[in-house]
Amino acid sequence: MADLWQAVWQLAFDPFTFDFMWEALWVGCFGALCCGVISCFVVSKGWSLVGDAVSHAVLPGIILAWLAAVPMLIGAMISGILCVMLAGWVDGRSRIKSDTALGICFTGFLALGLILMSTVSSNVHFSHVLLGHLLGITPEARLQLLSAGGIALLIVVFRFSDLKLFCFDAVQARVIGLNTLVLRVLLLMCLALTTVSTLQAVGLVQAIAMLVTPGAIGTLMSRRFITGMVIGVVAAMLSVWGGLIIAFHANVAPGSCIVLMQFALFVLTLIGSPYRGYLARRWRNRARASAINEVAASAPLNQRQ
Repeated sequence: MADLWQAVWQLAFDPFTFDFMWEALWVGCFGALCCGVISCFVVSKGWSLVGDAVSHAVLPGIILAWLAAVPMLIGAMISGILCVMLAGWVDGRSRIKSDTALGICFTGFLALGLILMSTVSSNVHFSHVLLGHLLGITPEARLQLLSAGGIALLIVVFRFSDLKLFCFDAVQARVIGLNTLVLRVLLLMCLALTTVSTLQAVGLVQAIAMLVTPGAIGTLMSRRFITGMVIGVVAAMLSVWGGLIIAFHANVAPGSCIVLMQFALFVLTLIGSPYRGYLARRWRNRARASAINEVAASAPLNQRQ
């Protein structure tokens, strides 16, 4: 038994004796913290497709910001918010539904970004935006992650109650005097900042998953928003830790392993959640049916007829 525990310990913790793995762990966990927090707002608001759109739309903004010699963070944020605003404009002035408008706009922005990436020659590896480079993240990308993620977290801290009410009941937020347009823009800013902070670490597709899956796990595991947020953040960090271990031993891309770990945690939650899991719902349905049968069996014969 001691040998088994020693083998498990070495498998789980020995990879982090290397400096690059330790750096990837804390950088990934900070990104998981930002994504886990914002993900709960995104899932509660029903903005999963909006997060997808923002994640795709930041690519042309990043490249154009580099060409204009301005911080890529600013270009990405403008590009992501512009895509969502354009989709809202199309939705409000045509018979096209909002999800269709978002799909059209973010694919157009992504196509523009891919064209710019193939035509612009620079010393910046824009392919890292698509694929991620967590194990070899540069100091500039690390600073960008910390600054963008920190700004998003500060926005959430100072406007937490307002953003939560906006996500659950925008009409009530408007009735009590909150500016829902400002709250919408703030939430979009948080989405764009969080997306930018994780793109160069885990890549585009993985960033989309990290903006949705933790919030879904937290929603399934808890009936309270703040508790679900904590659970989502913990699940995201566990996914980073487990994904890095798998990537180290299997010599594969860490971003994909992190997302697979999140997917596995989501499946386990979907099955075993004590509140909304499949097994819990099945047990409650059986208990309800058994109670109904007992009441029916104990009723007088004339009432049963």
